[in-house]
Amino acid sequence: MNILLSLAFVLCWSSGFIGAKLGAGSASAPTILMWRFLPLAVVLVAVAVLLRPAWRGLTARDVTRQAVIGVLSQSGYLLSVYYAIQLGVSSGTTALIDGVQPLVAGALAGPLLGQYVSGRQWAGLALGLSGVAVVTLADAASGTGVAWWAYAIPLLGMLSLVAATFLESRSRSRVAPSVSLTVHCATSAVLFSVLALGAGAATPPAEPGFWIAVAWLVGLSTFGGYGLYWLILKRSGVTKVNTLMFLMAPVTAVWGALMFGEPFGVQTTLGLAVCLTAVVVVHRGGGRGDQAVTASGGEPSEHRPARSPGRA
Repeated sequence: MNILLSLAFVLCWSSGFIGAKLGAGSASAPTILMWRFLPLAVVLVAVAVLLRPAWRGLTARDVTRQAVIGVLSQSGYLLSVYYAIQLGVSSGTTALIDGVQPLVAGALAGPLLGQYVSGRQWAGLALGLSGVAVVTLADAASGTGVAWWAYAIPLLGMLSLVAATFLESRSRSRVAPSVSLTVHCATSAVLFSVLALGAGAATPPAEPGFWIAVAWLVGLSTFGGYGLYWLILKRSGVTKVNTLMFLMAPVTAVWGALMFGEPFGVQTTLGLAVCLTAVVVVHRGGGRGDQAVTASGGEPSEHRPARSPGRA
C-alpha cells in the first residue's frame, strides 16, 4: 500500500507541470492560475469558517507572515513555472530546475541558519547543479527556439521557494496546515486575479481544453498531490516525502516526452542521472546536516511537522 501511495503521489505532484503545459496553449499564465485558485480559495475559506478552532491564538502578524510565505512559495513559484513553460521551456527541465530546491536550501542552512553542512553535502549540491546544467543545455540545443533567458525564470521561482522556506523556518508560531493552506490559496487567488484583471485576461476562454487543464490542476495537482503529501507525511515522515520529491523531474521529463514530444535524449538522461546521484550523495553525507531545512517548510528531520510545500 505504501508503494502504491508513493507512486500515486509522484504522479499527482508531477501532473502539475503537465497541467501547466496543457493550459499553456489556451490561455495566459495569470488566467489559468486565477481560475485554478479562485474557486479553490472560496471553498477553503468556507471550510475555515467551520474550523474556527484552528485559527484561535493566531495574531495578525502570524497571518501576515503566512501571506508573505504564500506569495513566495506558491504565487511566485507557480507563476515562474507557468510562464517558463509558456515560453517553451520543457516541463521536465522546469521540474528539474525547481527540484534542486531541497539541495540549495540544505546547503544555505549553514551560512543562514548556522546549521552544520558537511563537505559531502556541498559536493552533492555542486553535482546536482551540474546535472541541471546538462539537462538545460540539452533542452536549449534541441532547436525549439526558446530564448536563453527563459531558463532563468524557473530558477527565480526556485529561489522564491527557498526564500519562503527560510522565512517559515524562522517562524516561532505553530500554524495548522489547514490554516496555512487557506491563507496561501486565498493570497494566490487575490494576486492572480489582480494580475489577470490588470492584463485584461480575466475572462476564461470558451474552449474545453482550458477547463480540462483547470480541472486537471485542481483535481490531480492540488487535491491529489497535496492530499497524498500529508497522508504520506503522517505515515512515513518528512524524509520519505522529500526523497520522493526528487523523482518528480525524471517522471515529468518522461511524461512530457510521451505526451508532448518534448526532447528526451542521451544528454537529458545523463543529466537526470547526475541529479539523482547528487541526491544519494547528500543523503549519505547527512550526519548533523540532516537537520537542514527541507522543501516542505523548513522543518529539521522529523521532530517537527512539515508545513505547506510549494507545488506546481
